[in-house]
Amino acid sequence: MLKAIRVRASQGRQYVPDLRAAVPSGFRGLPVLQGDPCPEGCRACLDVCPTTAITLAPLRLDLGRCIFCEECALACPEGRIEFTPEHRMACDSPTGLVLEERRPGRPAVAVARALADLFGRSLKLRSVSSGGCNGCELELNALGNVNFDLGRYGIEFVASPRHADGLVVTGPLTANMRGALELAWEGMPAPKFVIAVGACAISGGPYAGSTVLAREFLGREVPVLYVPGCPPHPLTIITGLLDLLGVDLPAPPADSASATAR
Repeated sequence: MLKAIRVRASQGRQYVPDLRAAVPSGFRGLPVLQGDPCPEGCRACLDVCPTTAITLAPLRLDLGRCIFCEECALACPEGRIEFTPEHRMACDSPTGLVLEERRPGRPAVAVARALADLFGRSLKLRSVSSGGCNGCELELNALGNVNFDLGRYGIEFVASPRHADGLVVTGPLTANMRGALELAWEGMPAPKFVIAVGACAISGGPYAGSTVLAREFLGREVPVLYVPGCPPHPLTIITGLLDLLGVDLPAPPADSASATAR
């Protein structure tokens, strides 16, 4: 018992009491595009981007394609691109993921009233990794740990599609996983919806254009939530889900102002 108390005292509070206010430690998150014009003919950021996430004139960055490698920020001679610790990047439309120098701010998620009325207190999710590297899948697993504890909001992952309300898709959607993805979707009872998690699911990521992909599913079943990242931080996923469902978080304890996500 004494040993358990010593361990508890040394670890302190493990859970994140206020998920919206938490600032991930060492996280490379939302890019910010500075307003100064690019030098004539400069395409340094464009040349180093591995996923064609950047376009010029005006400068735009597509979070749905970005893998957050930071190569663009390092290559830009004018320092026009800067990555911040901001984790709130989920959006309810792919166009909202496109950052533009003339349109500052971060992506936002509008409350899906129909989904909030149906699933606001109990949402069951089924995850399908359609050819992913396991990075996004590991972050999805972290949603249930003591730090983030997604279950406190009535949201949890289930083993069977027949028990699920939402389908969480990760990976670039390979042809080999096409049948499994379709079976999971068909096995889910209506009403149901899709969430695309990670750059690979949203756009194909580094594998966009590969002949081994079969992305027709996301062309037909349009996601209601897009969660960018490579992989996304658990807080990016959680806050996107809570925003989608219009979940109001309780006021944090008085000592949680300095809470930092692990």
